[in-house]
Amino acid sequence: MAIKNWHNETIGKKAVDALIKNEFDAIYFATKKEAAAFIMGYVKPGTTVGFGGSMTINSMAIQEQVKDAGGKVIDHGAAGLTMEEKIATAREELLSDLFLCSSNAITLDGLLVNIDGMGNRVSAMTFGPKKVMIVVSTDKICRDEKAAFERLESIAAPMNNKRLDMPNPCTRTGSCMNCQAKTRICRVYSVMRKKPMVTDITVVVVGESAGY
Repeated sequence: MAIKNWHNETIGKKAVDALIKNEFDAIYFATKKEAAAFIMGYVKPGTTVGFGGSMTINSMAIQEQVKDAGGKVIDHGAAGLTMEEKIATAREELLSDLFLCSSNAITLDGLLVNIDGMGNRVSAMTFGPKKVMIVVSTDKICRDEKAAFERLESIAAPMNNKRLDMPNPCTRTGSCMNCQAKTRICRVYSVMRKKPMVTDITVVVVGESAGY
């Protein structure tokens, strides 16, 4: 365990340094608990907090903490919403005080690589919310952009398709088949090479395993 922690911290801090060079604010925490405490420092009574459908964020129980702190949760993935309500809520997330999400991959040279279905998450990551926090576990750190896209195809896309119970080929093969199905959720691809000009973004890199 000590060796794994050393490795996670080493590559995590290397990614943080690269992100800072690319004009992002970035910070490393060894645990999700530490990361959650940092995030909650930005939540006050009345703060609107948008959630981008991240399994990493879900594993940190942030929504409950936001509610306890008097903040307002905006989550298009909340149970019981119709498709029209999901879309309306996703639009509301774009104007939140704080938007929380993850990234499908991060590279050692400080790139954030993502894939999206509706495009709402990558939209909110780049422009709209007053503050964006992108929480990424060291599991998602890749050597370079090519490796990041390979991760999207071999891990992130199939697992998210399975989570969403989509009838796409990758849920049978375990890897992307570049399907042309109407139910395809891999539609919007995004590479953030530098921090968007007017968006306040903090990338939180976490040493503990989280999300996919």
